[in-house]
Amino acid sequence: MHFYDRAVHEGGGYGIGPEPNARRVAVHSPAGLRPVYEKLEDWMRFYGYPTRDIFALTLALHEAAANGFRHGNRGDPGKRLEVCYLVTEDAAVVEVEDEGPGFDPARVPDPLSDEFIPRAHGRGLFLMRAYMSWVSHNPRGNRVTLGRRRSAR
Repeated sequence: MHFYDRAVHEGGGYGIGPEPNARRVAVHSPAGLRPVYEKLEDWMRFYGYPTRDIFALTLALHEAAANGFRHGNRGDPGKRLEVCYLVTEDAAVVEVEDEGPGFDPARVPDPLSDEFIPRAHGRGLFLMRAYMSWVSHNPRGNRVTLGRRRSAR
């Protein structure tokens, strides 16, 4: 049983949890994510993930972090994101947790509705859901877990 299957069977939703091989990093700015992107890509290449999977996870992480810094931490430079990631032969999973009060993802407007099409922002959660195999949030709404199952070669 894989770590992501175990989380589902135990009723916790998708998540990394206390997995000993997971990497955990505190990030204080978007620039601080560069080493995380590099390590994720290195691990995914090591396991032979196709480029489309690496692109998808990188894009989703970018959107999650942008939301965490902008909305969760409200741009406060004194606050940080906790990023946790794990790459296995079967799946790559990233969690991004901010220090904010959280939100209800069910209340996020549909970016494909007519009133939101002209807007320049508001597509992050939509893109995460489109590119990931699964996306889940903790009950508080301040942590998103992004999972990408490895595509066929």
